[in-house]
Amino acid sequence: MKESIKSKANTKLMAKGGLPVLPIFAPVPDSEALIETTMDGSNPTLPGIVALIQKYLKEMDAANKRLRDSEDFDEMGLTNSDSKAIVQAFFDVSLKYLKPFDDAYRGRSIFPIREDESIFLSLAAYREHLLADTLTYAFTQAKDPDNLFVGAVVQNCFGKVLEDGTIDPSGKPCKTGLEVVGKNSAGKDMTKMSDAPPDHNGIADFCAKPSFRKYCESGQVRVLYVNASESLGPAMARYYASKLWGGETYFIQCDSHLQFATHWDDKYIQEVKATSNYPKSVLSSYPPGFTGHDPNFKGVRETPGARLCTCETKKDEPNAIVRINTGSGYRGTEPRPTQIPYIAAGFFFARSEFLIDVPFDPYLPWCFMGEEIALSMRAWTRGWNIYAPRKNLIAHQYRPGRMGLPKFWESVDQFWGRPGIIYRAQAKVLKRIKHMVGYPDAKRESIEKEGIEVVLTEIEEYGIGKERSWNEFLEFASMEMDEASGRVVCHANKWCNQGLKD
Repeated sequence: MKESIKSKANTKLMAKGGLPVLPIFAPVPDSEALIETTMDGSNPTLPGIVALIQKYLKEMDAANKRLRDSEDFDEMGLTNSDSKAIVQAFFDVSLKYLKPFDDAYRGRSIFPIREDESIFLSLAAYREHLLADTLTYAFTQAKDPDNLFVGAVVQNCFGKVLEDGTIDPSGKPCKTGLEVVGKNSAGKDMTKMSDAPPDHNGIADFCAKPSFRKYCESGQVRVLYVNASESLGPAMARYYASKLWGGETYFIQCDSHLQFATHWDDKYIQEVKATSNYPKSVLSSYPPGFTGHDPNFKGVRETPGARLCTCETKKDEPNAIVRINTGSGYRGTEPRPTQIPYIAAGFFFARSEFLIDVPFDPYLPWCFMGEEIALSMRAWTRGWNIYAPRKNLIAHQYRPGRMGLPKFWESVDQFWGRPGIIYRAQAKVLKRIKHMVGYPDAKRESIEKEGIEVVLTEIEEYGIGKERSWNEFLEFASMEMDEASGRVVCHANKWCNQGLKD
C-alpha cells in the first residue's frame, strides 16, 4: 500500500491506540516506548503489540540465520542434533519476548471486554489467494459489519522488501508449492516447484475496494505481516492473531479461505447464547466445503451442522498424533445445541473470556496436527463446554495436495536447506502436546532423557486445567490410552452422536 504510516489519519488512529493497515513491514513509530508499556502491562496498545511481535520475529530470524550459517551446523546434521538446536533457538527467543508479555496479562484480558456484541475474527493466512474474498464475504454477509473486527496474520512471499516497507513486485522471486506434473514409470505422482511472482496481498486488495475501505481506515482490519520464510506454522500464527484482539465481546477463529451465510454474525451470537453452559460455551465444527469462485455468490446455504464426535490416529503421518473427526449431524428439530468433546482449530466461536481462561500457547512452532486435541482438552478441563452449532453458517475450501498450493513446511525446509528437517523439529515440539494428552513416550522422564525438556516450558500454564481432570476428559471423549502400544484408542461416542448432552 502506498499510504504513509505517518499520514494524518494513521497518526490519529494510533494516538487512540488503534492499528491502521500499515505498509508491509513498516516500523511502528515510537515502537520501543510502546513495547515497554505493553510488555509491563501499564498501557497496552495494538501498535505496541504489533511492534513487539515484529521485534520478536526479527530476532528469531536473525538467530535462525546465525545457526544455519554457523560452522557447526553441518556437523550437527550428521548427529541429528540440528533439529534440537533449532528448537532451542526458538525457545531462547520466545522466552525473551513472549513469556514476559503473556506473564503481564496472566489471568486478565489485555483490554477490557466491551459488552457491545462486537466480534473479533482471527485469521491466520499462509500465502492465501482467497484472503480478500474471505474478508469480502465476512463483511458483506454480516448483519452488523460496523461491529466486526479482523485480526489477520498475513504470511506471504512478498518479494524484495524496500526500506519504506513497500515491496518491489518485479520478477519471480518466490516458489509455488509442490505441483503434480505427471506420473513416473511406477505410476506414482511426479512433483516439482516452479518460480513464481510475489503473492497477492489480500489485505491490500480488500482495502482498495471502495465499499470496504472505511473498515481499513477505521482500524477494524488489523494486520501483522510475516515473511513466508519466517513462518512457524499455523499454531504460532494463530497465537499472533489472538494478540490483535482489541476488547471485542466475541472471538471467532477460522481459516482464511471461507464463505459466510447471510447474517452469520448475529446467528452465531444467538446460537452460543442458546447453549446451556453460556457464557462458558464454545461453538465448533468442521464446515462443509466449496470449490472455485462463484461470481454470483449470495451467501452460504444453511444446512444442518455435524458434530465432532470421533478421533483417530493415522499411522502414515511423519509424527502421528490423535486427530479429531466428525460424527453424526443434526436432524433439524433440536431445541438447542448439544455438546461435543472437541474443538476444531479451523472454526470456533466463543465469548472473549476464552482468551483469559485458555490463552493461546506460544510454544507450538511447526505444529499442524495436534493443536486441536490440545485446545479441546485445555478448554474442557478449564470449565468450557463445547457445542456443535445446529446450522452450517460458513463453508471452507478443502484443498487436495495436487492443487500445488504452498505449504508452510516447504518454506521451513527451504530456509534450512535440509529436506525433512521440519519433521525432526516438529517431533520434538509435539512431545509437549503428547505429554499433556498422556502418551507413554512423552512422560517428563523420557523427555528429559532426550535432552529436550525445554519443550515442557510453562506446561502448567498451557496444559490441563483444574476445573475438570485429565481422566474425566478421556472418559467424556470416549478415549483411552493404551500403554502397551503407546497409542490413543478412540471408542465410539454414543452420547455425542445421539446428541444426549445439552
